[in-house]
Amino acid sequence: MLNDPIADMLTRVRNAAQQKHRYVDVRVSKQILFMLEVLKEDGFIQHYVVNEDKKLVRVYLKYDKSRNSFIQGLKRISSPGRRIYVKWDEVPIIRRGLGMSLVSTSKGIMSGTNARKQHMGGELICAVW
Repeated sequence: MLNDPIADMLTRVRNAAQQKHRYVDVRVSKQILFMLEVLKEDGFIQHYVVNEDKKLVRVYLKYDKSRNSFIQGLKRISSPGRRIYVKWDEVPIIRRGLGMSLVSTSKGIMSGTNARKQHMGGELICAVW
């Protein structure tokens, strides 16, 4: 039984990026799919493919020409035991704008910059840089 599937997904992606794997398989859920879509839109991953039979999603990581990963770090901020909520003007700017934060708002999961633009706060899920 997995208590925190988001932390598991972040750990798998972090480890795969450090080892320079082409892709990594993670368990699928609606929240993880929304997070992956935001990561794809902001250019941290190439794409992802959902396998409904095995209940997995294959995440294809993105690298530059010298084989450095676009994901240098991932950090889980809010956890099941300790939820962190922020107002729209308190959403952190990660690495002076080079990274991003993921915020779960009433309109769904979005990047921190989009949440600030739309004046929406919510649960601060993680930081990616």
